[in-house]
Amino acid sequence: MKSICIKTNNKQIINYLLNQVIAVGTEHIYMSNKKFKIYENIIIHYIGNDDSLFYKSICNILTNCIILFFEPKLIKHIISYNYFYFSKDEQNRIYENCINLLNSPEESIEKKDILYNCIKEFLEENTSFVLSGFVNFRLKEYISFLDEIIDTAVNKFLIEREYDEFINILKIYVNSKTSEFSDEVHLIYSNNTSILVDKDKKIISTKDNILNAKYLSDITFSSNDYALNTLLSILPSKITIHLINNYSDEFIDTLKLIFEDRIKICNDCNICSIYKLNSKINK
Repeated sequence: MKSICIKTNNKQIINYLLNQVIAVGTEHIYMSNKKFKIYENIIIHYIGNDDSLFYKSICNILTNCIILFFEPKLIKHIISYNYFYFSKDEQNRIYENCINLLNSPEESIEKKDILYNCIKEFLEENTSFVLSGFVNFRLKEYISFLDEIIDTAVNKFLIEREYDEFINILKIYVNSKTSEFSDEVHLIYSNNTSILVDKDKKIISTKDNILNAKYLSDITFSSNDYALNTLLSILPSKITIHLINNYSDEFIDTLKLIFEDRIKICNDCNICSIYKLNSKINK
């Protein structure tokens, strides 16, 4: 017979563990829940012959338990301790970034593997398991993993903050200037490439305005960089974006944020038809 005693005073965790062990659904497992001195004790007895399967089931249950009940608190503690100089709102954004990263398939599998192996190694040598003590003192590899994820989340937040500041600066600029180009401008967008044309369908030169650029993304300019700088220079009162492949990405989202109600999205018009046909011919 194999026996494991899990100690905790958290009622939610106790109920979770009891339900999860019951869900294993084997007639060879017996449980009791008793209070001894400091802790509530969940005592699990296994009288079957497949010890490996028993330990695998318990390790999986405890792994999911730690992720569910302890991981959010651990992340918030690390963020508040290592990045105390960020405001509460900023820390919350970092936390959200961190959770999104941890929910990705690759990171989710890795963290579960780390936890599972730590728990398995501990149970191979011990039959008594103080859950909070184990989390606080026996999970160095898991904590290091969370540290790395949080560092990535912080870097992502800083990039997002710079992007937000960039958008706000350009919005202020656009809203502070009077439009000198009353005619509608059309932006043809296909395969991550931008072309600007006027109301007469004549191509607007984008490189003419580069010396007065309001936005610089890199030393090497793409057609999108040229298009954005041109739009910021001429400040048209209306911009119709023609999505030739019915595809919108970060560049289009950026234009929407900067120019707001000046933007109109089009997927089907004469201009769209012309460039869709050209796209098919070029293939």
